[in-house]
Amino acid sequence: MLGKKNKPFFVAEISSNHNGVFKNAKKLIKAAKFGGADAVKLQTYSPKTMTVNSSKNYFIIKEGLWKGYKLWDLYKKANTPYSWHEELFSYGKKIGITVFSTPFDESAVDFLEKMDCPIYKVASFEMNDLPLIKRIVSTNKPLIISTGMASLKEISDVYLKAKEYGAKKISLLYCVSNYPSKISDFNFNNIKIMKEKFNCEIGFSDHSKNLMVAAAASKAGATIFEKHICLKNVKSLDYEFSISQDQISLYKKAIIKPNLNSTSYKKLLGKKSFTRRKTEEMSKKFRRSIFVTKKIKKGDYFSKKNLKKIRPGYGISPSFYDEIIGQVSNYTINPNEPLTKKHLKTKIKNVD
Repeated sequence: MLGKKNKPFFVAEISSNHNGVFKNAKKLIKAAKFGGADAVKLQTYSPKTMTVNSSKNYFIIKEGLWKGYKLWDLYKKANTPYSWHEELFSYGKKIGITVFSTPFDESAVDFLEKMDCPIYKVASFEMNDLPLIKRIVSTNKPLIISTGMASLKEISDVYLKAKEYGAKKISLLYCVSNYPSKISDFNFNNIKIMKEKFNCEIGFSDHSKNLMVAAAASKAGATIFEKHICLKNVKSLDYEFSISQDQISLYKKAIIKPNLNSTSYKKLLGKKSFTRRKTEEMSKKFRRSIFVTKKIKKGDYFSKKNLKKIRPGYGISPSFYDEIIGQVSNYTINPNEPLTKKHLKTKIKNVD
């Protein structure tokens, strides 16, 4: 499992690369095992726990790898069905590899606890969902948090909150939330800075197409690595930033014995300050935020029945969700609209 005795710890992420076929998911777990991965990760969500079924402009992807998709349709195509989970966890145990998951809401944590999920991962886009993190911490399982798009302050705030909730074992992953990520997107001094600032394991969630990037992360001090894997001849939603089954062992080799010249490494280290490239900014709109799901009249109370923490990120951060529940609306708001600070009759400190 995670820790000083098992470094680097290599997590093979299946994500949507099963392409909706159960046998493919099992093949990927087997490939991860025999390629030298230490664990396999699933993603646990359904379209309704990610977003709403709306064609409003907020919910249409306008650029990038998944341009043109409605969010609901993307997650419907990409999800790993809940009905598969138990057998996939069991299969992992049978062949001797740890299987765990990324839950995308609190109900997914409840579901995964029935399978005694050994580790929980929080995706970069859910990093600001403090109620989700609080629920995960309550399981007393190790917590891994991806930090794509986040400033050092945002990472620090979440880390301290997780500690405040009682988290005993936290790991943070440096991540660039571009799909795929270019070499120019990275600043691996960020790993060095995170290692100095946080008393925990620091790793790397890799969306690049180059093994040199993984080697640089390892050399910079990353001890946990997450990389999407795919079957060689199966085109899938995440195929463009995944390694195929015959590259898994090469990836493991690259992070165990990083082999890159000093010029390439220096370039990848980048600036000495904690830096995010501007190319990541456009991804922030896909973070979770608070949306109105049922019509709210001026003077109505905000409740769990009329608000939801969903993607995309046009509304108030989910970190304020518990504070907003019970407040009074300052406006009439239609369904599937983002909740913004102007809607709040009682102002809340630090709400953007």
